[in-house]
Amino acid sequence: IPMVVPYAGGILAGQGLLFGAFFGVAASDAAQNTSVECETRGEFELPKEPSLAITQGAPVFWDDANRRITTTATGNFQVGLCTVAALAADATVRVMLTRVPASGA
Repeated sequence: IPMVVPYAGGILAGQGLLFGAFFGVAASDAAQNTSVECETRGEFELPKEPSLAITQGAPVFWDDANRRITTTATGNFQVGLCTVAALAADATVRVMLTRVPASGA
């Protein structure tokens, strides 16, 4: 899916991108305000919140202000599930992109 890069400084291939209600992983480098093809399904290694351990199967969220994965739902956008447990010392986490509706949705 093509998405417009909202971030100052642009984006690199493999980085996460939130545009409206779409979340994807950029397929190539792109400058701010240009279009980039993004993968919206699949499994990707993404940066995570420092010092945060994430268990396998945990729902994960995109912290757009810091451009990283977190387990904090409030103020963030749910993007999928953790596929491989990440230790607090890890800089990244494996994520399966899949929009999981909120309970009762």
